[in-house]
Amino acid sequence: MIQYKTVEKEAHAEQIIEKSRFIAYVKPVETREEADAFIASVRDLHKTATHNVPALVVGEQFQLQWASDDGEPQGTSGAPIVQMLVKEGVTNVAVVVTRYFGGIKLGTGGLVRAYTSSAKLGLEAAGICKMMEMQAIQYKIDYSFLSKVQNLSRDGNFSITDIIYEELVTIKVVTDVEKSDEIKALLGNLTAGKAALISETKELRKNAL
Repeated sequence: MIQYKTVEKEAHAEQIIEKSRFIAYVKPVETREEADAFIASVRDLHKTATHNVPALVVGEQFQLQWASDDGEPQGTSGAPIVQMLVKEGVTNVAVVVTRYFGGIKLGTGGLVRAYTSSAKLGLEAAGICKMMEMQAIQYKIDYSFLSKVQNLSRDGNFSITDIIYEELVTIKVVTDVEKSDEIKALLGNLTAGKAALISETKELRKNAL
């Protein structure tokens, strides 16, 4: 089950529009504090820039949305970036678009297009991924079943993310929440009911789109 989309990594991208230099910086964040620290670091890096326009969206339901025009005409830069992020369904992300003015005014519509297109370039550079809710199930099994379970995992219905070798083997299998009952039945059949279920938890995992 997809919970939300976010960016894979920190990245930046640059373009020149009518002699103005636009540099978009993007970073995945979990909190407002993380976003604020990132925004401050970009502003510090570009102290002489004409504008450092910040925008952020945080929360699985896009609960926190904030932006500033940083001296650009109101509503022409920060807000359109936030609107673009929400429209694209991307959250837990901070964006700063730095502008070095090149001497040619872009007008209201031109500014909106310049800032949103720059932010989109930054998103492309950072890569969009999906955060999915997965079911993690721990079992204790006999060594004789390990290779069979590993072979079964190659079908792609589940992955083995952890193996602990003791008197028995402890394995952690991760699968889609909707497939958890099916996987438990598969492993039960494979081990003739001898796989001992230790725990079940849900966790978020990053998957590329």
